[in-house]
Amino acid sequence: MTTFQSPKRHTLRHLAGAALLCALATTAAAQAWPTKAVSLIVPFPAGGTTDVLARALGQELAKSLGQPVIVENKPGAGATLGADFVAKAKPDGYTLLMGAVHHTIATSVYRKLAYDFQKDLAPVTTVAMVPNVLVVQADSSSRTVPELIAQAKRAPGKFTFGSNGNGTGQHLIGAQFEAMAGVQLLHVPYKGSGPMTTDLLGGQITMSFDTITPVLPHIKAGKLRALAVTTAKRSAALPDVPTLDEAGLKGFDLGTWFGVLAPAGTPKEVVTRLNTEMVKIIQSPDFRKKMDDIGADPIGDTPQQMARQIKDDTERFARLVKEAKVVLE
Repeated sequence: MTTFQSPKRHTLRHLAGAALLCALATTAAAQAWPTKAVSLIVPFPAGGTTDVLARALGQELAKSLGQPVIVENKPGAGATLGADFVAKAKPDGYTLLMGAVHHTIATSVYRKLAYDFQKDLAPVTTVAMVPNVLVVQADSSSRTVPELIAQAKRAPGKFTFGSNGNGTGQHLIGAQFEAMAGVQLLHVPYKGSGPMTTDLLGGQITMSFDTITPVLPHIKAGKLRALAVTTAKRSAALPDVPTLDEAGLKGFDLGTWFGVLAPAGTPKEVVTRLNTEMVKIIQSPDFRKKMDDIGADPIGDTPQQMARQIKDDTERFARLVKEAKVVLE
């Protein structure tokens, strides 16, 4: 007896078979991953906190994965060029982004972005939280935050603050400082912490609100003076430095987190493997010691927890950006 199959049923069966083969191939590829070097994109120049964290993590990740992890610096446009590069990369687990809180700010600061940070990138884990610190030259006449504010009020627009790019955390912290202190400062954007700190040491700018990591050696060497940290509690790396809240700007609480993301669509098995390996590294005594040395607080959360952090910060900074009236083309 001959069984008749409708063309529609025949087509559906073929489509189902193709889908199954595709799924099996994707799973097999994910299980074999990695078979070559992994690129970890840093959207800032070498020398800044993002770069330091990426290299510390990448070195250990290469050991656990059995493949090289190559840290590549792709700075520009307030860290959005590097994020755009990863967002458009093949979602195979071989191109990752060392992202930061700056990316949640950029969503509101830039009128147009070529990518959607929450839709086009998949969170892996938050590596660390790092307080920002208000620093001036060691020979500055401003020895306290109230003194700095008083001097800035007497010279509107004359005092300058650097940031590692338009729309970054340092930029917004500076804008928030202006609003809460009632001062008018001149913002000077850089491509990263390295060139900004060089100019601060050379006297080309008055102050910066950088993360602790790149300026800590200069503070300890007596070349820069830390006036206050920007988070709600003091930093263990600078226990004698007050918070901005303690210095008179009540309620000031802004810090910087750094974490790894992959292009959206990266196989779940690969993201899970990356998360497992990275959390293991972040929680290890050796890595935690490295973080303590640079003033960072290691995190190591789940992709879901990082996604919630990104969503919450995007909404939070959207409000701050609106209040500070920081908008870029």
